[in-house]
Amino acid sequence: MKKIVVLGAGGFIGSHLVKHLKQNPENYVIGADLRKPLYGLDSHADEFHAMDLTNFDNCRSIINSDTHEIYQLAADMGGAGYVFTGDNDANIMHNSVTINLNVLQCMELAKVDKVLYTSSACIYPEHNQMDPDNPVCTEASAYPANPDSEYGWEKLFSERLYKAFAKNRGIDVRIARLHNVFGPYGSWNNGKEKAPAALCRKVAEAKSGDTIDVWGPGTQTRSFLYVDECVQGFERIMEGSYNSPLNLGSARMISINGLVELIAGIAGKEIKINNIPGPVGVNGRTSDNTLIQEQLGWAPQDNLEYGITQTYQWINSLVNSA
Repeated sequence: MKKIVVLGAGGFIGSHLVKHLKQNPENYVIGADLRKPLYGLDSHADEFHAMDLTNFDNCRSIINSDTHEIYQLAADMGGAGYVFTGDNDANIMHNSVTINLNVLQCMELAKVDKVLYTSSACIYPEHNQMDPDNPVCTEASAYPANPDSEYGWEKLFSERLYKAFAKNRGIDVRIARLHNVFGPYGSWNNGKEKAPAALCRKVAEAKSGDTIDVWGPGTQTRSFLYVDECVQGFERIMEGSYNSPLNLGSARMISINGLVELIAGIAGKEIKINNIPGPVGVNGRTSDNTLIQEQLGWAPQDNLEYGITQTYQWINSLVNSA
């Protein structure tokens, strides 16, 4: 059996990753997080440990000498309403950095040498993402550094932390810079939801002809990666030989107002948009997939309509059952 530890296994992406890994009967998966998944996708892990990973002893208890590899997704994070208000900066930086320091120290003690660290597209310089139609997000553009949030700075620092341990301690590191992963069974109404889930909820709660509030001008662009493509990308990055950061996201940009229109079309509703002030982040961001295609011979497919359909149907069922 291949013993795999997934940290952050109770979160949205982590719970999908565990399910994906368990499709291979040779994988023995150990999950850890503050709690099991909250939104209906029960953990498929062979073992699940509800624990605070900022506690070193907790990390030490599950990272052992028989661990083959680690997927490190655990972080203090959320959507724009959590990350960009500035109210949670200290927790975001302290908790996430502490977890990563614990993980690396435990790997060194247990002589575990392979880890995939999930970074974020939020590490990219704000000044390269002012034009919503032409953002610059090639991997090499990360420096000179100027992320748009403390969340982005923490992710960039942690990338360097993992690379330093790779250089000095012989740990085999993979780094994925995630671009707006979405899908069912994630935060949708607790203040940590991201744009696709938040907008699906607003459309589900609205009647045809209603107006919904949307933060920002609505012209800001993003690309959105369906979670199934994300977890497939994790495995490909882990199995590949490239050990520097790689974008993991869709290359298809859509405006936020355009995303509302897409969701409304899937819902079969006429929805009006009222753009209001609110936290929005940068004006434009998409995944440049040139490098991942070169290194892995693969890049995520465009599954936006399919993914939004799955996400909307799940959230709509919750709204209607409330």
